[in-house]
Amino acid sequence: MEPIRVVLLPGSVLPAEPAYGALIEALGPDVDAVAKDLELYDGDEPPPDWSLDTEIEGVLREADARGWETFHLLGYSGGGAASLAFAAKHPQRLLSLTLLEPAWAGSWDWSPAHTRLWKDYEALESLPPDQFMAAFMRLGVKPDVVLPPPPEGGPPPWMAKRPAGIRAFLRDFKIYDLDRARLAAFNRPVFFALGGLSNPDDYGEVGERLSTVFPNFRLEVFPDRHHFDPPHRIEPDRLGALLREHWERADRVV
Repeated sequence: MEPIRVVLLPGSVLPAEPAYGALIEALGPDVDAVAKDLELYDGDEPPPDWSLDTEIEGVLREADARGWETFHLLGYSGGGAASLAFAAKHPQRLLSLTLLEPAWAGSWDWSPAHTRLWKDYEALESLPPDQFMAAFMRLGVKPDVVLPPPPEGGPPPWMAKRPAGIRAFLRDFKIYDLDRARLAAFNRPVFFALGGLSNPDDYGEVGERLSTVFPNFRLEVFPDRHHFDPPHRIEPDRLGALLREHWERADRVV
């Protein structure tokens, strides 16, 4: 029996290996899981012409290099936004789609609360790097959530690239054309994991809107999780079991 083939895209902060190591271990040896870092961080600065399409091309190169004509795709946060864009442009390559609180889901008639929140995200542009990350994280969770303190000994070296990378995502979200009609035509299973402590005006509304677009959609809430202690790191066994169910459903889709 061939292993299950899946590409895992991380968010705009944690690199792919530490983000997905626990989940890959929980999935077991019969899952060929590729934790792929974002193209955004290949150099010291984001490429000047970077967009979600850059991440799409990176996923295609990875899959083609492995000889994968079709595969499952999973993306978290910024990687979830890139995964949505991939599904719109290359649906024939995907067996299923998994979205772990995607950071963005295209242009909608968003609620007033969501629109205000994105004004707050845009205001982050003016903050210096030492304030940027704390303000960015605060917007992603409910007001009473206690966020983890900065790491002892200072941030890891890769963190220096993150404010510029997050800004690149936010700029691209303003102009990227995500084709909603193509998403609506995507008939493969879509699984959405939502943290119960994440900002409902952000990720909760994204999940609600996508539930009206994808014809084969399932949303699962992790009550004790939020965007910065997500289930793929904190509850990998539970998420892994749900992913196996999701992929089994994909096998049954004609």
